[in-house]
Amino acid sequence: MYKRFVICLALSILSFPNTGLAQFTGAHHFDNTPVGTSQLELSYAYANANASIDTSLIVSGAKFHLDQGTVNYTRYFGLMRHLIFVEGSVPLAHLSGSIAETNVRGAISGAGDSTYSIAALLKGGPALSARQFQGYRPTTAMAISLTVNAPTGQYNPNILLNLGSGRWSFKPELAISHPFGPENKWQCDVYAHAYFFSDNTSYRGKEILRQDPLPGLEGHISYSVLDRLWVSTDFLYAFRGTTFVNGVDQNDAQETVFLGTEASLSLNPQHSVALQFSKAIVHQNGPALVGFTVKYNFTWGHGGR
Repeated sequence: MYKRFVICLALSILSFPNTGLAQFTGAHHFDNTPVGTSQLELSYAYANANASIDTSLIVSGAKFHLDQGTVNYTRYFGLMRHLIFVEGSVPLAHLSGSIAETNVRGAISGAGDSTYSIAALLKGGPALSARQFQGYRPTTAMAISLTVNAPTGQYNPNILLNLGSGRWSFKPELAISHPFGPENKWQCDVYAHAYFFSDNTSYRGKEILRQDPLPGLEGHISYSVLDRLWVSTDFLYAFRGTTFVNGVDQNDAQETVFLGTEASLSLNPQHSVALQFSKAIVHQNGPALVGFTVKYNFTWGHGGR
């Protein structure tokens, strides 16, 4: 009975907001785009993991399955001759999980934590109209961004599974993009970031969960196979992020390495599709996760191209 209680308690604080699929910013994310452009992205993600999804706790024998649809809106505009863009996204998901050699299992459907971000191209990304953009040639660019995950998803520490995290997180990021090779068909994107977390004051019901910052380094090498098709190889390394429960060090600093690949195809000036796959090859105190994402983008406005 006690063992069953511990397992249920562990399941009650598991959630998917910080899975490997979500942690990838993505290749070409900071590419220059005409001002006045709006973009609506609809995506579907599937993830399967055999360890705890909440990196603050490992549950031996756990198996989790996530089906998640996300609606994302992006708007591009100019400010002091620099390109600025803002994003907002809301996920809807179905999450199920079980523990091997037990009859403990559960499922939940609903809204996950919403995400908001703002980014600026500081160098190599001037704010251009659609007409000016026709003569633009990509060059080395530097950008900064801030992403905020808000605890708007379903979260109840007294139930088996949760779609929300029960806390805020903030991710400042510095990005450098460099096109190279014949006709600039190759591009290297390198991003450095760190997650900062607020406290979860209802962890396991009445405890306080605090987590140290979680730094990460992300890299992408992409190649334009055709004018409208590019493919990339993706890498993400994250470390630290030790947690404390009521001030007690849990000695659970993590080290995770994700590898992935993505293909993006522009069907016409307004419609594009993309497919992304990622897998954790190192997951010390982190999720042993594998999954894929399918994306559809609709672009409109003065910058539609």
